[in-house]
Amino acid sequence: MKIFSKAQIYQGDALTAEKQNISSTDLMERAGEQIFNWMHMRMQGAQVPIHVFCGIGNNGGDGLVLARHLIIHGYNVNTYIINCSDKRSKDFLINYDRIKNVTKKWPELLNCSNDFPEIQSEDIIVDAVFGIGLNRPVDDWVKALFVHFRTTKAFTLSVDIPSGLYTDKAVTNEDAVVWAGYTLSFASPKLVFFLPETAKYTVQWEVLDIGLDPDFLSETTTEVDLIGKNEVLPMYIPREKFSHKGQFGHSLIIGGSYGKIGAVTLASRSALSSGAGLVSAFVPKCGYTVLQSSFPEAMVVTDVDKEEITAIKFKIEPTVIGIGMGLGISIKTSKAFETFLKTNKTPLVIDADGINILSKKKTLLKSLPAQTVLTPHPKELERLVGKWKDDFEKLNKVKIFSKKYDVIIVIKGANSITVYHDNLHINTTGNPGLATAGSGDVLTGIITGLISQGYNPLSAAIFGVYLHGRSADIAVEDFGYQSLIASHIIDYLGEAYIDLFKQPESLQVAEEDTEQERN
Repeated sequence: MKIFSKAQIYQGDALTAEKQNISSTDLMERAGEQIFNWMHMRMQGAQVPIHVFCGIGNNGGDGLVLARHLIIHGYNVNTYIINCSDKRSKDFLINYDRIKNVTKKWPELLNCSNDFPEIQSEDIIVDAVFGIGLNRPVDDWVKALFVHFRTTKAFTLSVDIPSGLYTDKAVTNEDAVVWAGYTLSFASPKLVFFLPETAKYTVQWEVLDIGLDPDFLSETTTEVDLIGKNEVLPMYIPREKFSHKGQFGHSLIIGGSYGKIGAVTLASRSALSSGAGLVSAFVPKCGYTVLQSSFPEAMVVTDVDKEEITAIKFKIEPTVIGIGMGLGISIKTSKAFETFLKTNKTPLVIDADGINILSKKKTLLKSLPAQTVLTPHPKELERLVGKWKDDFEKLNKVKIFSKKYDVIIVIKGANSITVYHDNLHINTTGNPGLATAGSGDVLTGIITGLISQGYNPLSAAIFGVYLHGRSADIAVEDFGYQSLIASHIIDYLGEAYIDLFKQPESLQVAEEDTEQERN
């Protein structure tokens, strides 16, 4: 799913009005009516008090359209205008006049005072105060109103975006934002729904189709997209009947040190389980027996040193190398890593201590092959690109870093984001159960295994993050968040692959009903 920027949404609105020969007021009517349809389908005429708070711009106009339809259909509606400026949009004024024609109970003007309407916890608040066009700090009085919303504990539904949120910059005061239980967003979700600092402002979201021009929606290229099953399914490379292991590459996993061989074991297992034809592990001698006994499918090559890697030398010709998990950052190991990078031409996936060594000596970054994949956790990312003041600065720093060194960076988190140059790919799978030791090692192995099979590094990173999260989503149904461990993610990778081709249950039921009708 594409995530359109603010400028693109405005462009889409204007283009739709032009191509469909409608006015901006007509488009606003569609938007408000779609919100009404969403509420009406769920409420079915229930007489719960609904409080619609409208700003004086186009978001407020959407709210007035919604309020008018609710009134026409007999709902218990109270409409309020945040009346703190004389700058009203044309479409707001048109819909302000229209609502007066359907009720004697005109919208109540709230004139910048703290005499807020009484709202019960069982009521519904509709937030249509500010939209995506907000470009100034929120007034203190409006902040107090938003705090009042939270204090009532009433269910809050935001129109397009929680009021007070910007689409392209951070929030400086959480009291200046509506905390929505649900947001109905037009055309596409907003980037801020998926960033750690701003995702909290809406518990759930849904996209409403307001009939924007289909060509605009399909042909417009966005810098941000949301990755789900529909996005990764075209990436999937099927296997032919007469395939053999030699066609799916040879993954080499390099890492481990005394007491940390488990990280290499997890990465090696996940590389093979994701589909690599062969997997070898390069470890210190202390890892030989561990790997040979716990993961017999892997081949093992050892360093001369017993407890850490001191020289990365091997005779095999791997298709791809995953390196860094459990590696350590001792002087000898760091020197071995540096020497390896300066001569290596094989595609790389770098994790954990591999990233930490790069962070300490950034001149090594110039030795990385094009489109090397880096999979840092937040602290490793900070060491790599420097500290940031907010999520937007973080994304900007990662974009600059990616372009400078031509690398792919997976920003791990609740919605992991794969960054390549200016493009962001936001993952939708995964759950809190992934906050467990070793899950990052598993992800590195999956991405390595996918590159081994012939996926290009960017597709491997995007697809790998999706499979990693989807496997955890399936596994968590059996183990719960607290008891999910990294090995479970590997064990359920097969289920994640199978799930790619499963139809939604609703579609299965519909097909069964159709078949019964035929019979």
